[in-house]
Amino acid sequence: MASVKFSATPRTDAGTGVARKLRQSGQLPAVIYGHGREPQPLVLNTRDFEKLLDKISYGSTVIELDIAGTPAVTLIREVQRHPFKKMILHVDFQELVAGEKVTVSVPLVFVGVPDGVRNSGGILDQVMHEISIHVDPALIPNHVDVDVTPLAIGHSFHVGDLKLPEGVEVLDEPGTTICVVSAPKAAVEETPVVAAEPGAEAPAEPELIRKAKAEDAETEK
Repeated sequence: MASVKFSATPRTDAGTGVARKLRQSGQLPAVIYGHGREPQPLVLNTRDFEKLLDKISYGSTVIELDIAGTPAVTLIREVQRHPFKKMILHVDFQELVAGEKVTVSVPLVFVGVPDGVRNSGGILDQVMHEISIHVDPALIPNHVDVDVTPLAIGHSFHVGDLKLPEGVEVLDEPGTTICVVSAPKAAVEETPVVAAEPGAEAPAEPELIRKAKAEDAETEK
């Protein structure tokens, strides 16, 4: 289980105007909620939080929040971003309770070189990059390995083939494809243009058929 520590400050005021002023001052509005507690508004340091996101896979990393001296073990449940600006607007934390399972997404790590790639020039197509699991917070894995070494061309690896740690329940369908080794793409050959040989006769033009003039059609009496 990956975990990091981070500091937060409780706040009492809320609302759109308050949140805007916080962001303008380099602070980030947030909230913590969870089992048996009322949602509590928080304030984070925006720059420090952005640095944190650069270093972790936040969907599966436990965040040990220090809220003005009061500890809380949490997961980041949502990071709200501006639709077109590079700006975080709000963060949601869920407090974790020991023994109470949670649903998280963990990354897949592909291990080895497929047989079909090494020996036949195939291509490994990675269809899934993470899976959804139900697990006790203390047992959240940092990632799940996918051993692709034995895959030949035309063979695939499915969710049901994963070897998961004890206590981890995968929520994706067992038959869902994680990756497949495809045959190498054939080069598209262009149709050659054949040049006419010197001295060759040009193709005859089609005969132009026109209607005869009315007077030419008349017969002499």
